[in-house]
Amino acid sequence: MRNLSVVTEFVLLGIPHTEDLETMLFVLFLSFYIFTLMGNLLILLAIISSTRLHTPMYFFLCKLSIFDIFFPSVSSPKMLFYLSGNSRTISYGGCVSQLFFYHFLGCTECFLYTVMAYDRFVAICFPLRYTIIMSHRVCAILAAGTSFFGCIQATFLTTLTFQLPYCGPNEVDYYFCDIPVMLKLACADTSALETVGFISVGLMPLSCFLLILTSYSCIVCSILQIRSAEGQRRAFSTCSAHLTAILLFYMPVVLIYLRPTPSPWLDATVQVLNNLVTPMLNPLIYSLRNKEVKSSLRKALHLTGFLPE
Repeated sequence: MRNLSVVTEFVLLGIPHTEDLETMLFVLFLSFYIFTLMGNLLILLAIISSTRLHTPMYFFLCKLSIFDIFFPSVSSPKMLFYLSGNSRTISYGGCVSQLFFYHFLGCTECFLYTVMAYDRFVAICFPLRYTIIMSHRVCAILAAGTSFFGCIQATFLTTLTFQLPYCGPNEVDYYFCDIPVMLKLACADTSALETVGFISVGLMPLSCFLLILTSYSCIVCSILQIRSAEGQRRAFSTCSAHLTAILLFYMPVVLIYLRPTPSPWLDATVQVLNNLVTPMLNPLIYSLRNKEVKSSLRKALHLTGFLPE
């Protein structure tokens, strides 16, 4: 990546229209961040400690929990640092890293949700062949593929953004370095790059969403063919958590990147929900309606001494 910039650091201005609210926001966001870390670590503990949960569905859920730990960690520590009264400056390299890892983790999660939808499709539509189709080798390839293509997408978007010269203003009107706000600071015409970036950022989630929609269309058709009401309820129950998580993931993406006229305050609010609230809710979504996860988590907490007998 060629650095044409004379700017060596940027200043993060934070969330627009939140002056004099730093202390309240610090406490609120720190609480979200701690609950996110604790919730996802507990999910990991439950899955790793229980051999019953060593199945493809929980393997992918385990990877999702790992990424839900790292995803908010891209922007939250720096945001909490300056909300506590410290410097708002971030180095050029730090800004590049923030943008890259934000899109790498976000794109990988997008691909991961698609793979999880495929896993549910195989489990419900081809239950007798499930263990053959979703073998350990296939699961490993799918998991590695999500990270590989997420890295390719993030590298493309980061290169696209930082190939531009940054030679003038260095105040980022946001709480972390992201594509829309960085393009505003570039000392060059960004219209062509904005179009390419819009297509790239929009095309990837749209493709994944269409694949998820296809999987769930087939799943619904299969469930409706189940004669027993109890069987239908159990099948829908296994998919409801995933569908809820998908909606929470895709709504912010649409609102932030696919709107023709950006709104800094709305974008920042939605990003906070996407970066902190959604990763915090995912463990609740996947555990509250899942008896196996709750049972395994209870046993793991008993063994570690955190929960009395």
